[in-house]
Amino acid sequence: MSYKFLQVTREGAVEQLVLNRPDVRNAFNDEMIAELAAWAAAAGADSTLRAVVMSGAGPTFCAGADLTWMSSMVRYSLDDNVRDATAASEMFDALNRLPVPLIARVHGAALGGGCGLVAVCDIVIAEDTALFGFTETKLGILPAIIAPFALAKIGISAARELFLTGMRFPAARAKEIGLVHAVTSSETLDARVNDYVREVLAAGPNAIARAKDLIQQIAGRPPADVRALTCQTIANQRVSPEGQEGMRAFLEKRKAAWIERN
Repeated sequence: MSYKFLQVTREGAVEQLVLNRPDVRNAFNDEMIAELAAWAAAAGADSTLRAVVMSGAGPTFCAGADLTWMSSMVRYSLDDNVRDATAASEMFDALNRLPVPLIARVHGAALGGGCGLVAVCDIVIAEDTALFGFTETKLGILPAIIAPFALAKIGISAARELFLTGMRFPAARAKEIGLVHAVTSSETLDARVNDYVREVLAAGPNAIARAKDLIQQIAGRPPADVRALTCQTIANQRVSPEGQEGMRAFLEKRKAAWIERN
């Protein structure tokens, strides 16, 4: 599949997904949102895919909404706005539910919807000079579409501070609140990303997919309420071909089959 605003390359089981609108700091418009949704649908159906690294072309990861696109929103009716917001929400949800790890390589800035992209990524590595911000309130709007994904990452207390002020904050603060997992220099950014990719490829792909799904199913629920689900999930995985192979490889002190294939 070819894209206008995305650059997609594949090396083995790993896909590089590059937001490719550097002239507008990789800002969203309706076409880019549609392309990300289409890409997510294709990636989710690809059983050979093991990991995805998302990055931005040029000096910025993603600056949020395109000003030209935003100018057209001024003329939108309420129904137009609902339709537009729904398309964006469905795109974020599709990325959030990918069965493979989505790894963000963040440099420059991730603002507004760009922070939403960071929030739906499973693993986030940021350059130490990167800036973040849920900046929508500075424009008289609010980060409603990305709120469910951001809250799951940063919690209510940080959201109250950052949603309400719209302030920009550094990578160190993003790591402190859980939006980012690792902060590094520009010189070592790619090496840290590759470290995470190697860790992902060393784990069972079905186990990863089921673990990711399990997190979303049980988050915020009391242990007693999810006991049957968690016990059934581990039992299913233990007797699965991948579970059997992984346990036997460990006991036999050899690499599991999915590592040998990398």
